[in-house]
Amino acid sequence: MDTLLNIVQSILDMGSSVMLPIIIFLVGLVFRVKPGAALKSGITVGIGMIGINLVVDLLTSNVGPAAQAMVERFGLNLTIIDAGWPAVAAGTWAQPIAAIMIPIILLVNILMLITKTTKTLNIDIWNYWHMIAASATVFVITKSWWFSILCGIIYEVLVLTIADKTAPVMQKYYGLEGISFPTGSTAGYGLLGIPIGWAVSKIPGISKIDVNPETIQKRFGVFGEPMIMGIVIGAILAALGGYSISGIAQMGMSMGGVMFLMPRMVKILMEGLIPIQESAQKILQTRYGDREIYLGMDAALTTGSPAALATGILMVPITLFLAVILPGNRVLPFGDLATIPFFVGMIVPSRKGNIVHSVITCTIVMVFALWMATDFSPVLTNMVEGIAKFPDGAAQITNLDTGGNILNWVFLRISELVSGVFN
Repeated sequence: MDTLLNIVQSILDMGSSVMLPIIIFLVGLVFRVKPGAALKSGITVGIGMIGINLVVDLLTSNVGPAAQAMVERFGLNLTIIDAGWPAVAAGTWAQPIAAIMIPIILLVNILMLITKTTKTLNIDIWNYWHMIAASATVFVITKSWWFSILCGIIYEVLVLTIADKTAPVMQKYYGLEGISFPTGSTAGYGLLGIPIGWAVSKIPGISKIDVNPETIQKRFGVFGEPMIMGIVIGAILAALGGYSISGIAQMGMSMGGVMFLMPRMVKILMEGLIPIQESAQKILQTRYGDREIYLGMDAALTTGSPAALATGILMVPITLFLAVILPGNRVLPFGDLATIPFFVGMIVPSRKGNIVHSVITCTIVMVFALWMATDFSPVLTNMVEGIAKFPDGAAQITNLDTGGNILNWVFLRISELVSGVFN
């Protein structure tokens, strides 16, 4: 089992910019794309992913320190630290059930495609860890292999179903034809946020407010451009962190750069995917009529939307404020603050890019996320202990990606309820 896990980890360590072109090339050959065209598509997708990762690094390397500065400046003191998704992912891969779940996830996806119970071919293997985290959580509590595998499969089915159901809206809003997003964190936050967003849109007074990048740009001209929005939001974050004038200017320009560059990086990646998607649809239509197939991709592609990025960045100080005033919360948001833009990927399209409705919705969702992350902390601390470094001052750790995800939390509660059967 250790050998299999080491092989899997070695493949994953190659990174998305290497593995994704290989996967796209192989998928292209399966769907009868000419080898030269499939190779070009794979390389183009890899280059697009390199660009996306560079911009994401620019985002996280700026938002993370700003969030830390806000924590220190306002003297926030909570005993459970949000260690971020990397720490929990490391704890997940360290569980003995992790290695066997990789082939199981692949086989279940293929079986669902054959039986037409999903339209999504999930090629985003790096985010398989979300599904494995559900199995790992159950395994830590119950020590049952078969029950942990079953829960991981159910989690996968739920995520693929959410990806299928949301795909039409996501494709229309983001302009990503033939794409769905089976990323566990995005699906979980969307499952909670989409109905809450619908309810928010029905509140008298609020229902008539429509603030999106297009209306902002129309009303304010050049000052409504996404890059200017990024500069303003970045400057506000830096100011809240107590940055100097030069620090505020640098932070503003960095966020303006993120807003400007991300849509262009996503466009490059999509140039590589289009030939694969077109060939796949042609074959499916020839054999099965109007059947569709979606390529399951990383929710990082959703950050190409100015409204999604703006909503995610605005939620950083809001989440910190909530952590201080929310009764029952003991989580200090930290490690996953910079990844909030990925959490809102399904919520913003459901609100048609309305930033006001999206922020209100995400604020309500984050209330539940903080409570769930607090409840999840003992198990995540157990999973990560001895694997990842604990942040200074942390009595326990959790994260918003997994601990604040309603899908993962449900499996936590189920496994605790049935643990007496196995122990």
